[in-house]
Amino acid sequence: MNSIATPSNETADLAADEAARELGATFLHNYPWQAARKLETMAPEIAATILAEQSREVRLPVWFYLAPAAASLLLPYFDDTIALELLTELDAGPCAVLLSQLEESYREYYLKLVGASIARELQHLLDFPVDSAGHIMDTRVLGLSSSISVRDAMEQLRRYPAIMRRRIFTLDADGRLQGQVELAQLVVAEAEQTLAEVSSGVSHFVSALDRKQDVATMLQQNNIEALPVLDTNQRLLGVIRGASAIETLKEGIAVNIQTMVGASRDEQALSSSLFAVRKRQGWLQINLLTGFLAASVVGLFETTIAQFTALAVLMPIAAGQSGNTGAQALAVTMRGLTLREITPRHWLRVMFKEAGAGLLNGIAIAVTCGLGVYLWSQSFGLALVIALAMVISMTIAGVGGALVPICLQKLGQDPAQSSSIIMTTITDIAGFMSFLGIATMLSAMLV
Repeated sequence: MNSIATPSNETADLAADEAARELGATFLHNYPWQAARKLETMAPEIAATILAEQSREVRLPVWFYLAPAAASLLLPYFDDTIALELLTELDAGPCAVLLSQLEESYREYYLKLVGASIARELQHLLDFPVDSAGHIMDTRVLGLSSSISVRDAMEQLRRYPAIMRRRIFTLDADGRLQGQVELAQLVVAEAEQTLAEVSSGVSHFVSALDRKQDVATMLQQNNIEALPVLDTNQRLLGVIRGASAIETLKEGIAVNIQTMVGASRDEQALSSSLFAVRKRQGWLQINLLTGFLAASVVGLFETTIAQFTALAVLMPIAAGQSGNTGAQALAVTMRGLTLREITPRHWLRVMFKEAGAGLLNGIAIAVTCGLGVYLWSQSFGLALVIALAMVISMTIAGVGGALVPICLQKLGQDPAQSSSIIMTTITDIAGFMSFLGIATMLSAMLV
């Protein structure tokens, strides 16, 4: 009688371990949000090991769902290769929030790890103007998912500094601020209750770019112990800790009042005329040079203009519409950079958005303008030229308005100081070149 072969205990254990890993990978892959909540309850070194063993496709979705405070605990346990992958795959905003949770030595280490270009982008998000709430906030703040149980929250509290335990802020699935829980509430709550069930709403908060004056007023009028500071996407960046900050705020405000009349960082409204000339003359000379550049484009088509004088009448319209389109795109992009809604990393998305807006607006303006020119000149060719020029020049202007300030910031320059001069040159050249170039190509239709 033949006996049935059975595997050794060692073989069976290895097979069981392999099956457990496969099941774990399947759970992480299919339920990344739930997996993130589970990992947050584990010891950081164990959670980091589990994530490090997974493939990139499994690891990243789970990483995106981790609360910043929990992710900051795991990060030091990854080797540099995985840490670099995890940091660079995060969008700039969440990545800056995560790094703000780290001690300064760790933060500097990871800024070097990601490379100079990304580090400049992140450092810009980590540094706030001296007159803003972000400049005086304390980033040692604990934000946990509102869906975890009180038991799991108490377990996590043991891993964080005491200064972070007095109040827990709860976050939704996208990491946005949802509520707050006092430590006293947590202690008396049932272990199986979720943080959402025991939390209360947050009635007062500020944006990281709100002025110190507004922060001081809110603290004094409402007797707030901890004032949450949020970014433009309602993500928790830190807190301003109550009455102890008011004196510091008052000192800062007194200094700021003295410089409110400043027209720029260097020039003030009461500066001497010679000082103003020194600060402004260079840019005026650059503007003159770019003006000559735009004029030289017109000079290339001198023969066409002389042959069809109606073109000279319509040239300001072509340049004017592209200028307005570029100014709109520039203003929106500048606002996004100033409010930190976007960073240079978003250049492609912003460019395509403004190119699309410029194209669609150009088509609409082309119909109106082409019809008006036809009624005025009775020339289908002239109407077609101005219509095509509108579409092309306004699309180019939209792209320019998006890219100019982003490129200047990427190069370490102040977009607010020189964007308008560069933008004017781009829109003038785009308007003149498209209008006169198309008129030259379609000159047979203008007769």
